[in-house]
Amino acid sequence: MSENTRKWFRAAGRRAVKTVAQTFIATVGTAAVMGEVNWPMVASASVLAGILSMATSIAGLPELDTKTGA
Repeated sequence: MSENTRKWFRAAGRRAVKTVAQTFIATVGTAAVMGEVNWPMVASASVLAGILSMATSIAGLPELDTKTGA
């Protein structure tokens, strides 16, 4: 595996973990306000968010952009 591929997986993985955590917190918070936390739904939404984050990262990760200038 090339170094660029490893860097991409590390960066995309970090983003996915952050997205999963954000989705988990938002879903639990919303469900708690509504009265009952549906844990399978929370887990499902969080996992789906992580998968979508990885898929979105395929389009590019700005933190890995090596181009200079703006």
